[in-house]
Amino acid sequence: MTARCGLTARGVLYLLIAGVAARVALGDTGQEADRQGALKELSGQPFGGVLVGAVGVGLVCMALWRLSEAVFGAAGADGGKATKRLASAGRTVFYGTAAYSVLSFAAGAGSGPSSDEQSRDVTTKALGLPAGQWLVAAAGAGILIAGVVIGVKAARRSFRKHMEMGGVSAGLRKTVDVLGVGGGMARGLVFATAGGFAVYAALRYDPAQVKGMDDTLRSFTATPAGPWLLLAVAAGLALFGLFSFAMARWRKV
Repeated sequence: MTARCGLTARGVLYLLIAGVAARVALGDTGQEADRQGALKELSGQPFGGVLVGAVGVGLVCMALWRLSEAVFGAAGADGGKATKRLASAGRTVFYGTAAYSVLSFAAGAGSGPSSDEQSRDVTTKALGLPAGQWLVAAAGAGILIAGVVIGVKAARRSFRKHMEMGGVSAGLRKTVDVLGVGGGMARGLVFATAGGFAVYAALRYDPAQVKGMDDTLRSFTATPAGPWLLLAVAAGLALFGLFSFAMARWRKV
């Protein structure tokens, strides 16, 4: 139950971020295309405070699910491997932090700094540490590699081994494949691009070069494809949001 609640909350956030990103591509630059922007969008809806709180609870469930995988091992034959447990521990920290941010927003603590501001602040502090430049470069390279891995796994449909879809029609299976491949590749592209900016910031010793999700998404409009690339990425993130709902329904947990 915790896993399915968490995956549903993740799906809601990605759909909201995709919607904001699409509006940015179409010329509406007034909202951040990141988690904070998604929360502002959601809070403006009827019963917005309740909805934001529900997403926060869902992310708490996500963190607890990943924590259980880190402690007891994930579902599947190789779920108990040390690498799998370590990855789950990292996801626990990520989703725990996200849950805290969302619940703080729901409690009226304000939206807090944007993802871009948070990234620059963390990078500034890291660069001030001994070997800080190397630490930032390593972190950026890790994010970049993670993005590539996410995209490759999506293209190879590796998510199928985590799904239980016995009795599901062939048409619905193909639909889930489209959501998983398109959504995963878009998500991987965003991660890899953000990691690349972090590596560049380390090489330049300039925290201003780091970009959070908002600035990373906006950077796609500076490519030769212009806003069309951002629209395509936004569509991909929307697919990932829908894929998260499919995972909530059929994932092995």
